[in-house]
Amino acid sequence: MTKAILLDGKDNVATCTAAALAGDTIQVIGGAEVVCAEDIPIWHKVALKPIGKGEKIFKYGEIIGEASIDIAAGAWVSHENIFSVPRDYESEMIK
Repeated sequence: MTKAILLDGKDNVATCTAAALAGDTIQVIGGAEVVCAEDIPIWHKVALKPIGKGEKIFKYGEIIGEASIDIAAGAWVSHENIFSVPRDYESEMIK
């Protein structure tokens, strides 16, 4: 069984700690289990639930991008299916 790390309760992706093959069950540390929908390389992201096109991708409790297509639960989340979105870093700074 492959393990994945969930970094924040808001996250809709987790990071795999080993390569996972389609059909493998991924045990999410700090979360539930998800069945791998496709091969995912080590240290890459897996979708924990279906993510619709245009929805925000959360990792570390922060938005890291938006889905460019519908992403199935258990799918590999990568530069192929997400894109960066502008952020207002000035307003996010701790003062």
